[in-house]
Amino acid sequence: LPELSRLPRGSGQPVMVLPGFATSDASTLVLQTYLRLLGYQVRGWRMGLNTGRIDALLPRVVRRVARTAELAGEPVRLIGWSLGGLLAREAARERPDAVRRVITLGAPLAVGRREQREATPIRVPVTAIWSRADAIVPWQASVDHHSPDVENVEVGATHFGLGFSADVYRVIAERLARR
Repeated sequence: LPELSRLPRGSGQPVMVLPGFATSDASTLVLQTYLRLLGYQVRGWRMGLNTGRIDALLPRVVRRVARTAELAGEPVRLIGWSLGGLLAREAARERPDAVRRVITLGAPLAVGRREQREATPIRVPVTAIWSRADAIVPWQASVDHHSPDVENVEVGATHFGLGFSADVYRVIAERLARR
């Protein structure tokens, strides 16, 4: 914890954290609290349980991201864990004007219509955090070879440990601080 508290800090920039399948904002409370301690204006997705129904959830996520960016007066940084990461990527693909950066934690890159979605590249920086120890999402599915501005970062956490890992928090803090 002392080392994590010395990492680069924010100054009120908006960050939205999206939970994984079958979880809610409660699953990301530790991460949200850490980011608030670093000085970010953090929001959960505030949509209850992530049902996994991408076609129904994505328009709602896109609207929430756009509204958050509008209220903050600047683009939002999106952090998505697992399926929340897929939703974060797709929201950035649809509204790059409202998103500054995407950070995914063990997120599958695409579910269905992959070729159609990848025809429109994600035009914001993407950091894809993945682990060979994931055991839920095959690590190969979390490594991004398609986004033009992507950094793939391997960590040593399980899928459920990604949201609590000091190594993951270090990567997040360092990437959020980048211009």
